Formats: sequence, structure tokens, C-alpha cells
Amino acid sequence: MIDLYYWTTPNGHKITLFLEEAGLPYRIHPINIGKDEQFQPHFLKISPNNRIPAIVDNAPSDGGEPLSLFESGAILLYLAEKTGRFIPQDLRGRQDCLQWLFWQMGGLGPMAGQNHHFNRFAPEKLPYAIQRYVKETSRLYGVLDKRLADRAFVAGSEYSIADMAIYPWIDRHPWQEQNLDDFPNLKRWYLDIQARPATVRAYALVAQVNPAAGKK
Repeated sequence: MIDLYYWTTPNGHKITLFLEEAGLPYRIHPINIGKDEQFQPHFLKISPNNRIPAIVDNAPSDGGEPLSLFESGAILLYLAEKTGRFIPQDLRGRQDCLQWLFWQMGGLGPMAGQNHHFNRFAPEKLPYAIQRYVKETSRLYGVLDKRLADRAFVAGSEYSIADMAIYPWIDRHPWQEQNLDDFPNLKRWYLDIQARPATVRAYALVAQVNPAAGKK
């Protein structure tokens, strides 16, 4: 059983996408970041950077005590290694998958996150900041669109943790002032993942955990 400390953000969705795809048993512990629950002492013991998501694996493969992890990329990699799924097993395929996972962690996520902040949440509208992050998000979409021109998924022919990491950020393209029609390969990939039954189940959790958020 996996204990998932979760809120309805792109980083949170990454982990529910994996767990639903893999069919691993898990239970959700909502961490309402709008109420600063990420600063509660019990959560900080699991996630010292006070960010969701985090997990506790109560049955780690070494047979030892429950194992806690924070940082969504690290969690995805751990779960892929635990299950032997959603990461290529050959050397080159694995590295291809990991570089795109880290591309999301170091590029798309932070840049799109700043885009969200300055477009939607900043108390003052700063045109320079908005333009900067909208433009950089668009550039990153273009990189991904080019990557997907000749392959079904980011790391090749198989769905992987790289796709799971990237998809929730692309799902918020309206927040980022991005039109998927401008990125046809990316749009095809996005719609394919959106239609996966596990994706539908993962996003259905939003209505249960955070009804006020709707799908987004």
C-alpha cells in the first residue's frame, strides 16, 4: 500500500497517473496547499521542502521499514523501478526517458509554474514577467512538438514516466496562453493520453479531493 500525500496540482497528478496505470493500491491523504497544510509538522517529516506530492511506501522491495519520498520526479522513478514498468529497460531507452523526465523537472515545470503565477495569481500584473514566461513556455512546447513528430510518446513507442511527468503541465495550457493547434504533434500526443482510462480515473479524483477546482 502506498500512502500518497496529494493535492490537485500538476505535480500531484503525475503520481496518480502512475498509480492508476500500474494498478498499485494506494490511499490519498489530501494536503490542501490553499490552507497551508503543507507546513504541518507530520507532513514536513515526509516532505522537508513543504511541497506535494510525497509518498510513503509501506512495502518497499528491500523488506525494510516504510520508505518515504518527496519530489515528483524522484517518486516517478522510484515507482517505475519498483514495478519494472513505464521505463525502458535497455540502456539507451532508459537514458532517453530520464533526460525527458529531467527536462520537465528542470524546464517545463518551473517555467509553466511561473507562467501560472504571473498570469493568474500575482497581486500585480507585470507585463514583462507575463511575456517572459508565456514566451518561454511556448518555446518549450515547440521543443516537445518537434520531439513528438516521429514517435508516439516522448521516449519512443511506449508510454513512460516521462509522459506522465509532462502531461499534467500541458493539461493546463489555457492557463499558460498556449494554443495546442499551434503544436499539432503535441496536440495528438495530448489527446491520446487524455483518453487513456487511467488518465480519466486519475483526474476524476479532483472532484473528490478538491471539488472547488473542477478539472483544472
